[in-house]
Amino acid sequence: MPEHNLTLLFWLAIGMIAAAMMSAVIGVAQIMMSTRIGQSILHDLRVRLFAHLQTLSLRFFTGTRTGEVQSRISGDITGLQSLVTETADELGRSLSAVVMTAVAILILDWRLALFVLLIVPGTVWISARVARLREELVFQQRARATDLSAAVQETLSSSGIILSRTMGRGPHLTQRFTRISQDLSKLDVGAQTAGEWQWSLIGFALATLPALTLLAGGLLMRTDNPATIGTLVAMIALQEQLLWPFQQLLELGRDTRKTRALFARIFEYLDEPAEITERPDPVTIPRADMRGAVQLDHVNFAYADSDKPAVHDISLNIAPGSHVAIVGPTGSGRTTLGYLLARLYDVQSGAIRFDGVDLRDLSFETLSQMLGVVSQEPYLLHASVAENLRFARPEATDAELIEAAKVAQIHDHIAALPDGYDTLVGEGGYRFSGGEKQRLALARTILRDPPILLLDEATSALDTRTERAMSLALAGMSQGRTTITIAHRLSTIRHADLIVVMQHGRVVEMGSHDQLLAQDALYAALLRDG
Repeated sequence: MPEHNLTLLFWLAIGMIAAAMMSAVIGVAQIMMSTRIGQSILHDLRVRLFAHLQTLSLRFFTGTRTGEVQSRISGDITGLQSLVTETADELGRSLSAVVMTAVAILILDWRLALFVLLIVPGTVWISARVARLREELVFQQRARATDLSAAVQETLSSSGIILSRTMGRGPHLTQRFTRISQDLSKLDVGAQTAGEWQWSLIGFALATLPALTLLAGGLLMRTDNPATIGTLVAMIALQEQLLWPFQQLLELGRDTRKTRALFARIFEYLDEPAEITERPDPVTIPRADMRGAVQLDHVNFAYADSDKPAVHDISLNIAPGSHVAIVGPTGSGRTTLGYLLARLYDVQSGAIRFDGVDLRDLSFETLSQMLGVVSQEPYLLHASVAENLRFARPEATDAELIEAAKVAQIHDHIAALPDGYDTLVGEGGYRFSGGEKQRLALARTILRDPPILLLDEATSALDTRTERAMSLALAGMSQGRTTITIAHRLSTIRHADLIVVMQHGRVVEMGSHDQLLAQDALYAALLRDG
């Protein structure tokens, strides 16, 4: 008989409420913790992949679509989110429920327990088979998703729009995009539904298990050690607690297997050997001690897809503060030599030295301070003019920005814009002409004040008047600075201290403008043809 102890009832009710509240708090804390840990893992993986890509040479990026890199950093890693944020939590809950329930079933009646557990090998085999099938489709699906990302990147950029409009290829590009999107949709459906009929066998087996258990219990009742009705009822009840978490475990295993395709794509990039690396104890040179001496000592280099050297046995000494021009016909190796000087590739034999130190021994920071590069196709960020200039020196003052822009002969144009230095340059710098972009890039490099200046066709997009004005400005700022000009337009390098003429990756002539003209060889021929 109840004792009508309301005080005890009150405290029992309080205890139950407190337990429920504690369970809710633990559940929330568990979700928050697993989510934070999962996002931290994804963040570390993204940063690790991005940092590793920074160590690869230019070879990797010239052979890889921009959209593909973007797809793997964002799409593939994001695809792992459910695995790292939810799977561990669900795995822990389901596994603990399965283990505890299985133990209870074994204790209740080991004969019926063995009968129940007989379904495990078959269902696991089916789950693994379906998972393997879907993993292959996920790999194909991610590859096609990369094609879609690359198509968007290429055709919906400023350059892509200009190309499609001027060529009248908009409908063709739309058809190509439609075809890629259709393929992606089919692969998406396949990755989600492939092997569904096989998977349904698992659901069928689990759904029929209670009926089969009753049948087995009935057969056991006719033995010398019969199962009781109570045992059968308890067994069915325990099965209900076992089947749902067991099915969850199978689904987790299937979905986890699918993510292996994403990991494979990510680690395909992470496994790319780092080609441009910094020594464990790199050489650093203070800015005040940099002189700007450049030495090339029997430099050789060949691209991986070519059996002919792009640069062969180049030896050259460039004195601090001098102006050296490197010229030659198309395919002569002058641009490759510029890549090697900027350490976008490493030499395969020989050495390039700045101030007597091998580039491979210099710290990245020292190398970036010593050498400033202005290329033929300057790249501008989708940001303001000021932000683009300060990319070279974030701490630069407004006065220093203006001074660098004046040297590059671009200040007056910037000042005339409605927003001045706050003007947004647009994607790829399409707010500005080719010549204006080159002058902006030059101003950005000037802002770093490097002792060595590498100009790779840096004035190719300038008109004659602007080129003459900037050449005079460069002559002024080149005092005490080593300038290496890679030029196709020979009119820009007549006054260089030394002109190096290359052909087929070799140096074939060297001397001043007048000396090379007097030789009447390749340089003179290039000058006449130009």
